[in-house]
Amino acid sequence: MAYRPSRATVRLVTVMLFTLLAAAGIIFSVYLFVVSTNLYMYMIAFAFLMLSVISGFFNVFAAYWYYKAYFYPDYIKSIKRSLKPMKELPRVAIMVPAYNEDPNTVERALTKLLGLNYPKDKLRYYLLDDSNKQGIADKLEAFCKKQNIVYIHRAYRRGFKAGALNEALKVSREELIAVFDADEYIINNNFLVDLVPYFQDEKISYIQTEKKSAKGGFFADSVDMFNAFFFKFIQTARALDNTAIFAGSCGIIRKSSLDKIGGFPEYVIEDTFFSFESDENNFKSLYIPKVYALGRPIKTFTALARQQWRYNYGDTQFLAYLMHTFNKKKKKVKNLTTLSSIDYIAHGFGLNYLSLILIIFTLVSVLIVFSSFPMSHFTFSQIGQLLQVRSLTLYLQMFGIIAFTLSLLIPVLLTKFYFNSISKGVMIFILNFSLAFVRVKAALAAILKLDPRSHWQKASHGNRNMIASVVNTKFEIAFSTLLMALGYISITVNDNMTGGLWLIGYGSLYVFSTLFFYRYG
Repeated sequence: MAYRPSRATVRLVTVMLFTLLAAAGIIFSVYLFVVSTNLYMYMIAFAFLMLSVISGFFNVFAAYWYYKAYFYPDYIKSIKRSLKPMKELPRVAIMVPAYNEDPNTVERALTKLLGLNYPKDKLRYYLLDDSNKQGIADKLEAFCKKQNIVYIHRAYRRGFKAGALNEALKVSREELIAVFDADEYIINNNFLVDLVPYFQDEKISYIQTEKKSAKGGFFADSVDMFNAFFFKFIQTARALDNTAIFAGSCGIIRKSSLDKIGGFPEYVIEDTFFSFESDENNFKSLYIPKVYALGRPIKTFTALARQQWRYNYGDTQFLAYLMHTFNKKKKKVKNLTTLSSIDYIAHGFGLNYLSLILIIFTLVSVLIVFSSFPMSHFTFSQIGQLLQVRSLTLYLQMFGIIAFTLSLLIPVLLTKFYFNSISKGVMIFILNFSLAFVRVKAALAAILKLDPRSHWQKASHGNRNMIASVVNTKFEIAFSTLLMALGYISITVNDNMTGGLWLIGYGSLYVFSTLFFYRYG
């Protein structure tokens, strides 16, 4: 029988890995300072140190989140024990926003929702259809009329999903609002009977449940696993700080709290803005780590890139909004603790930080390889000899290798620990490099207030269109080509095998975006 480590052991190892990664990067920065002999080298060392400190902060915070998440089940149990039977159940509005969705998908989702276990006289269903294709709109309107579902259609999609929800709030009179995406279908009909009792606490503004996608193959399941880290660890840890994010669907909101806030903030990621406004207005939130519905799996790289574009565009908007709010209120929001504020700042940076740091680390690596740092001139035979020498600078330098190795191993080990999969961990590691430019471009688009929509071209011949793959990933191809060329020069001209392989390795990671688009569409 295979050995399975205990939860306590896994928790400890996870915290140690993130902490060691943070420390390794900073210690390697110390090495760069120790061996620097001119201003240029000191500038590189300082840049690497700043990156390591920023990265280290997020890694330590990740360790904190992972550790804290283990205490959440006890917290939920204590709240559940305090609940009493409700004398009268509140009225609930089930709202499903849709935009040019396949009518069959929407009808399936609504049909499933009609089977929720809850008094029918306390339920009212709404389809918020922003479709600009008349054929889709006609089919959905006919279905809603047949099923006694309120059909709301807007000619102009102002305010995105938030705008559609706000339009429905004008006619809704129910006390609670349950939101589901049009591609999600219920797998547990006790969604309302399980969650509504928590609203006995009048300070609770919203309750979010765990979101998960249906099975869809190796690529889709890897993407879902990447999202699972957020819901299983970050959400639970944040919930203990009262900063759990309303994730846009599979949750319930108290309408009176929405009215006080002024409805859903009309941004690309309305859910994050709403969560922040709810906390600032001194409301409470709750996260229930249980799956009640399954969403449509992300089966193509195009769909993933567009999703990441929207997230990063919205997160950049939120970060700017957050900084403006902090500044306006003298650095601290009135109803947020310091830790809660850090939660939101970390969320705002989120994937933007990860992607930008990856690219900048890569560029700094080029500078290190083509500088006078001793590590730039190691050959395979020299490495073996140096390892036998007791040298402080050598030991400090080894932390650079440790940091690079851990950056690869951590996602692999965590997916093995928590999801019993090594291959999906490797995929998650590679996806972060493949999506780096997409995320950074989305952040720049938000800063420049450009169109929030992604402009990726669709492949015209299924998922095997090489031309579309090259067009959509031209930045990644150019960057990869440059890195590999510099790596080749480092090996052949400078006789620097270690540095050359370092750059070629980085280059091969970024080019996966083209390969993924070609392979998965």
